[in-house]
Amino acid sequence: MADNQSDKPVQIQEDQQKKLQKQLSRIRHTVMVMSGKGGVGKSTVTANLAVSLAREGYRVGVLDGDIHGPDIPKVLGVENMRLMGDEEGNILPVEAIGGIKVVSVGYLLDSPDTPVIWRGPMKHTVMRQFLKDVNWGDLDFLVVDLPPGTGDEPLSIAQLTKGVEGVETPCAVIVTTPQDVALLDSRKSVEFARALELKPLGIIENMSGFACPHCGESIDLFKTGGGRKASEDLGVPFLGAVPIDPAIVRDTDEGRPFVTSSGDTEAGKAFGKIVSKILEQIVSR
Repeated sequence: MADNQSDKPVQIQEDQQKKLQKQLSRIRHTVMVMSGKGGVGKSTVTANLAVSLAREGYRVGVLDGDIHGPDIPKVLGVENMRLMGDEEGNILPVEAIGGIKVVSVGYLLDSPDTPVIWRGPMKHTVMRQFLKDVNWGDLDFLVVDLPPGTGDEPLSIAQLTKGVEGVETPCAVIVTTPQDVALLDSRKSVEFARALELKPLGIIENMSGFACPHCGESIDLFKTGGGRKASEDLGVPFLGAVPIDPAIVRDTDEGRPFVTSSGDTEAGKAFGKIVSKILEQIVSR
């Protein structure tokens, strides 16, 4: 009897691992959106990338992996929702524009002001649960919005999504702004992707220049060109530069991805080219 009891935890772990592998086998591509530091517009890039992919006809999910700052519900306009369960005990994601499936810790909090005070092991458990116990269904892309840096959350997602039979190697998109301090940290994200054997799709330089609304002259508020130079130095693709545009700020605050309403602006056109470059690398493989 004692031996049978001691075997139970092992059997439970094996069953849980099988369930994780089964769920991940239905997700063809995982794209991790990373940044070396905060404030570079990573969540905005994640949301607009997901919407752009959905508009191309792909089945898309978004996992908000930023546990301490879950902004994806706000950016995608699906705040004040709650996660529900299905008859099999799985978590049902919230549905956003274009049928995008969304899961976020933000849906588990009592209020937007509630802080999440967790150590590393708890974060890993939640990341695993969001992959294993969420009924994602069949997805072409799971886009993961990650917190800045190369800590617990990106490490967990990278380790959990690697090595699944029949599934493509997870990819990483690095978002930066042109300042030296942002570029210094973004280079670490590229090396993180390589160390974890992810495919670095390239670097996006966000907030790259600003066109004066009065004279049209370009103003380099945060400099420009740093992202391109970093990509050349590191030997990864430069996906493109997105200029500052007040419309992006307005749309994001209103929970409306700017590709749906400001796609004809310089920023919208630049982002469209970025999405095309990402798809060229992924879909052509």
